[in-house]
Amino acid sequence: MAGARVADVGAGTGIASVLLRERGADVIAVEPGEAMAGELHRALPGVPIVRGDGNALPLAGASCDLITYAQSWQWTDPGRSVPEALRVLRASGALAIWWNTTAFDVPWIREQHGRIAHYCGVKPRSAVRPSDSDAIRLAGLTGLRVARRQMRWSRTVSLDVHLANIGSRSAFLVLEDAARHAFFVDERERLGRIFPRQEVEETYVVDLLVALRP
Repeated sequence: MAGARVADVGAGTGIASVLLRERGADVIAVEPGEAMAGELHRALPGVPIVRGDGNALPLAGASCDLITYAQSWQWTDPGRSVPEALRVLRASGALAIWWNTTAFDVPWIREQHGRIAHYCGVKPRSAVRPSDSDAIRLAGLTGLRVARRQMRWSRTVSLDVHLANIGSRSAFLVLEDAARHAFFVDERERLGRIFPRQEVEETYVVDLLVALRP
């Protein structure tokens, strides 16, 4: 990683960019949002930022050793973003994409997921994780040499932070105020019984796919 040229695409506020820099990478951030780019610049003033997205990378061909998408791959069209990544990667370079997924084996998390799906009027996601071949296909990486890893991690946050994070999801933002308010009143009461200290232990499983440039 030391000395590698890395493009962190959909860099947001720079969470992944920080970690990549700490490992010695030469990072350039690609971020379409003005507000996010501003936050990233304040956090990492030494990291170059270019405005753009993964479907049309504002980067020269064969200019990067690694391209990363930390929870931003779902905002791309793989029919465009995969060829763009291959164009920008140097020979033997790699594309790494990852995202947090629901830890369905934790009972309260599984039950909360069902309640969220019900309130938002969507079908709950399957608790069965896709096979490696299905994960590669769903990500649009079929035909490439891909390695997959899944890593479990947890964090403890206040109940207020946990509920605020849920409320920031797009499915909630389109609900009427009354429906949204009713859900969060009920959810606060439910979680308060599980976590009486008002501290929620969130558990995630990170799904990581690394594809090598042919």
